[in-house]
Amino acid sequence: MFTVCALYHFTRFPDPAALRGPLLELCHAEGITGTLLLAKEGINGTVAGPTPASIERLVAHIRALPGCADFEYKLSTAEEQPFNRMKVRLKKEIVTMGQPDVDPKARVGHYCTPEEWNELISAPDVAVIDTRNDYEVQIGTFKDAIDPQTKTFREFPHWWEENKERFHNKRIAMFCTGGIRCEKSTNFLLGQGIEEVYHLKGGILKYLEEMPQEESLWEGECFVFDGRVSIGHGLTEGPHELCHACRRPILPEDKQRPEYEEGVSCHQCIDEYDEARKERFRERQKQIALAKARGERHFGTGVPSVK
Repeated sequence: MFTVCALYHFTRFPDPAALRGPLLELCHAEGITGTLLLAKEGINGTVAGPTPASIERLVAHIRALPGCADFEYKLSTAEEQPFNRMKVRLKKEIVTMGQPDVDPKARVGHYCTPEEWNELISAPDVAVIDTRNDYEVQIGTFKDAIDPQTKTFREFPHWWEENKERFHNKRIAMFCTGGIRCEKSTNFLLGQGIEEVYHLKGGILKYLEEMPQEESLWEGECFVFDGRVSIGHGLTEGPHELCHACRRPILPEDKQRPEYEEGVSCHQCIDEYDEARKERFRERQKQIALAKARGERHFGTGVPSVK
């Protein structure tokens, strides 16, 4: 079993580039794979290690970074290696919202534990907003949650501007996979003059880990940005796979549909690519099959990054 660690922390890194080399060196030495993002506003990512001890050493390294002594992370397991390689990338933002005035270090909404969350979102004066991308919401969300149908998190401020009148005299409760998007979205709404803003501490991952299924208000599976694709209550691996053309989640039965061609198309993207693009996908799939026959892993089977 591999130990999967999802983490983020907002802090001030004056020189994030100086942190990249030591992080990458440690991860390579420990056999850790996945992606870490570094920016002046902090660190974000999901990685997997071959042993719990390997992740513990990474956690200790991150806690020694400026302002990271109390950073939080979430652990789960995967039966197979969920990432192909290790990447440490430098970014302008650790989760891209495109709002330069948003600062989660200044203030955020009220945190809710999973137990408090159930009571909150059941109240009639609360509007529950899913801040994730449309393909994530597609496979699971909280009961009666509003889906902004955004393709990237950068679209959320525009969606709010277009829809804010719907939420007059409402308290706002927001959630996302691990909590990072809500750190920014709650700060954004506070800056827009919304007084009562709440978010699920630890995100869906913490909720599914702690909330008994019989008491849960979650419906479906939770999309995750690694090889497991989806997880359910107790953080158990879900049934979803990825279409390696469009990187959207599909169910095993979707592979029986006439639109499905492995690595080339599924029912969601069959009309999105021209024949020249599909031919390139077919060539990639051929190389993946050849690598598999040699007992190797092809990098073309990667998973999507957070947008």
